[in-house]
Amino acid sequence: MSVNSEQAQSPSPIKQALRAIESLQTQLDALKYAQQEPIAIIGTGCRFPGGVENPEAFWRLLRDGVDAITEVPADRWDLEKYYNPEPDMPGKVCTREGGFLTGVDTFNPEFFGISAREAVSIDPQQRLLLEVSWEALENANQVPEHLHNTATGTFIGIYLNDYSKVMSSLGDVSQIDAFSAIGNSLSVAAGRLSYFLGLKGPSMAVDSSCSSSLVSVHLACQSLRLKECNLALAGGVGLNLVPDTSIALSRTRMLNPDGRCKTFDAAANGFVKGEGCGLVVLKRLSDALADGDKVLALIRGSAVNHNGRSSSLISPNGLSQQAVIRQALENGGVEPAQVDYVEVQGTSTCVGEPIEVAALEAVYGKNRPQDKPLVIGSVKTNIGHLEPASGIASLIKVVLALQHGEIPAHLHFKQPNPHINWNELPLKVPAQRMPWQITEKRRLAGVSAFGFSGTNAHVVLEEAPVSKPVERTVERPLHLLTLSAKTDEALVQLAQRYEKHFANNPDLAVGDICFSANTGRSHFQHRLSVVASSSTELCDKLTAFSAGQKTVGLFQGKVTDSPKIVFLFPDTGSEYVGMGRQLYETQPKFRQAFDRCNEILRFYLKCSLVEILYPESGTSSLLKEAAYSQPALFALEYALSQLWKSWGIEPAAVMGYGVGEYVAACVAEVFSLEDSLKLVAERGRLMQALPEVFTFENQAILKEVTYSQPQIPLVSHLTGELTTSEIATPLYWSRQGQQPLKFAASIDNLAQQGYEIFVEVGPKPTLVDGLPNIEKVWLSTLNPGKDDWQQILESLGSLYARGVKVEWLGFDQNYSHQYVELPTYPWQRKRYWFEPNNNGHKKVDISSQNHDFLAQIDNQQLIEQLQITGELSKEELNLLPKLLGLLMKHPQQHDESKGEKQTDIAQAINAQFLTVEDIQVWLTNQIANDLGVKPDEINIRVPFDSYGLDSVLAIAIANAGKQYLGIDMSPLLLVHYPTIESLSQHLAQELEASDSEIFEI
Repeated sequence: MSVNSEQAQSPSPIKQALRAIESLQTQLDALKYAQQEPIAIIGTGCRFPGGVENPEAFWRLLRDGVDAITEVPADRWDLEKYYNPEPDMPGKVCTREGGFLTGVDTFNPEFFGISAREAVSIDPQQRLLLEVSWEALENANQVPEHLHNTATGTFIGIYLNDYSKVMSSLGDVSQIDAFSAIGNSLSVAAGRLSYFLGLKGPSMAVDSSCSSSLVSVHLACQSLRLKECNLALAGGVGLNLVPDTSIALSRTRMLNPDGRCKTFDAAANGFVKGEGCGLVVLKRLSDALADGDKVLALIRGSAVNHNGRSSSLISPNGLSQQAVIRQALENGGVEPAQVDYVEVQGTSTCVGEPIEVAALEAVYGKNRPQDKPLVIGSVKTNIGHLEPASGIASLIKVVLALQHGEIPAHLHFKQPNPHINWNELPLKVPAQRMPWQITEKRRLAGVSAFGFSGTNAHVVLEEAPVSKPVERTVERPLHLLTLSAKTDEALVQLAQRYEKHFANNPDLAVGDICFSANTGRSHFQHRLSVVASSSTELCDKLTAFSAGQKTVGLFQGKVTDSPKIVFLFPDTGSEYVGMGRQLYETQPKFRQAFDRCNEILRFYLKCSLVEILYPESGTSSLLKEAAYSQPALFALEYALSQLWKSWGIEPAAVMGYGVGEYVAACVAEVFSLEDSLKLVAERGRLMQALPEVFTFENQAILKEVTYSQPQIPLVSHLTGELTTSEIATPLYWSRQGQQPLKFAASIDNLAQQGYEIFVEVGPKPTLVDGLPNIEKVWLSTLNPGKDDWQQILESLGSLYARGVKVEWLGFDQNYSHQYVELPTYPWQRKRYWFEPNNNGHKKVDISSQNHDFLAQIDNQQLIEQLQITGELSKEELNLLPKLLGLLMKHPQQHDESKGEKQTDIAQAINAQFLTVEDIQVWLTNQIANDLGVKPDEINIRVPFDSYGLDSVLAIAIANAGKQYLGIDMSPLLLVHYPTIESLSQHLAQELEASDSEIFEI
């Protein structure tokens, strides 16, 4: 090619420059979008006054205009002692009321791997965060175990520290333990969430007073856009356990003596304190859409600033409020006039409200038509001012309003505040609930939170993008719902919650219900599975379960370990026309595997397997001919095995007989699918030609096959034992059809090797009759007496209930289902509260224990037993009666040093005769005491960490062991010997080895 030709084909410098500019512009646009990408809210969780324990209950409270303010509960503080209507009265609170949660003294520590002893020392705010964060993740259909070691961030607004004041007020410093500092550190509130869930993203507690939780949301959005994290938990928590803060706020006249937030009303005279916890689960919108998450709303923009030098530290600053609102709108690319509603700070103060409304008018009033006023309201009129959790309560309210297409009523608004220019400003306060319907115009809202620290925050929300209707090209006629819990009681309660949810939401698609429950929840030891065709049928079966009634298609079990599964593949004789037809028509994975076999067999058969198995009405089938029945049976069994495996049901061993052994060998990768079908097609042809005696006359075909050693254990039906290398040779397969079947021996051998579940992968159950008398689980894949889906889902449900891990995303990968909101976990709470001597610890008089022990034994018998050991000299033996007599006579009358020596000697003598069982009993009692549980709740074979046993408790147990056993006991022993059973055996050996050293003392 000439130089001129090359120059003619190459782009000109101008075109090259234009392309470079386009590339740079694309990169710039991508960078700008990343900086402004909307953040999707995909889950919420909350605990608010008025008995609100979830977003659904919160919406009912808002929709119904409920005033959740009550009198101060008796378990918080002595109302009569601290109440006085005069705000200036020292040490008094000017109001009798507030917004309170119930049961803040209760917790479910076992669920979170926390011991009862530690739970008592943990601030209930931290405990509340653990529960609500789990609920928020479940609401978002995010399986907590899947977040382990991921870049997930936690951003928690918190500043109240009342529980530490409760502990200090009791004046018993001896009860403060190593857990107290961790349990009451505000920074640990976020850190504990990250620790429990195993999160590796940013983790921080935020204190900017009343704006804390909204600032946390802002920081989470920034972190997501910077890709510091891919998922974020953000929100806040606050509890009012002592009157201290209320006393201070009374003196500042911020509290309303009437006990209500009367925002925008002429009677506004301060706020009423409330408490609660709220969290949202956040993702970048692009990720949420890609992951198929249910998007509740979008965060378009957010901003944070400070008042700077104002008239006072705690005074609001209108210009700063304007600035933070403008910045949030700019960050989200939103015009002020696009916003319909603002959830205001609204603390009902005479100074603050006119300033806030003026700031809103200055920004949101710009270019706003008079006939489309900005609607403003405050959730504080319902539940009070939640301080560190107030911003997140406001945000969740707006999310719910966007979802339900309705703005809730703003309570206590009777006479407009005369200091606000209502006639000049395009504003509206919704004294009654009002519609907020979806239109062509996108609905947007703002949320404000201003802290008395001077820190302001504003967030701009937008309704969720309209999801496209799900196109269901293929659907199962039946579905499987799975529920699980950590206790039987919790499982029953969870079933009851689902039953109620289905009754209240009859329009939920059963496929979406099961998809959300199966893929969006953790799977615990206590399990339930239900086969059903509709949500009504699910509801009926759960009702029966709650009533203790047995019902078809419902399976319950408790997981102890992961059982080993055997796939059994039967021979011909079990086939029938139409077998697997329902699966072929409604299960793409099964159809794909079956069609692949059909494609390979077209070189060996004269007609299609589909024509053989699923002939048109009125036509005959060739299935009775061996040349066709054997390849057809192989294809069906192979397709069923691939279907099971696509659901995560992997066999630990395989076995088959006749044609079934070829399928088993193929699944074990002895030979390829192509070679398998070639052999089976030839086998069928020969058996049809010579039905009485089968043999591979043409040995050459066996030599054309590529053999490999089995990749999973494969039982030979010739020997009844695990195969040897012979199975990967032509010789084995040349004899395969000539030897008698040793099926019973095969099953017996598998049972003895610990295989527990046998799944027959064939067209009907044929192998159960004539089996050895062994207690194992036998499951069928298909049954001509039932619909295909009925049988296979019943078996899958049984496998799940028995602890088999199911790949639920694989189970639903060929179906178009979407996430829906479902009930969250039912906590099994008990009271855990710091009280004097509440952990039962008492000082033990060891010398008294030894005196009791010595009084119970025969001294002469003890001396004779020691003489038998041969470890003591004659002189030492002669000294023992006097030594024992002194210990009995003067157990506590020696000086401290001598007493300690006597105790050591007596304890050593005591410990020498301890058996493994004795040590187990002592360890069980010691651990139960340290954990604050009953000894019968301790399982000696369960690892220590399952009880919530951590390093602090390990040290305590090691120290107690040193006193009780008289040997050095390192806390690391509880790591090396992680159960009571194994540790007791080790300690008994240590005692035996130290006998000689003991008596030298």
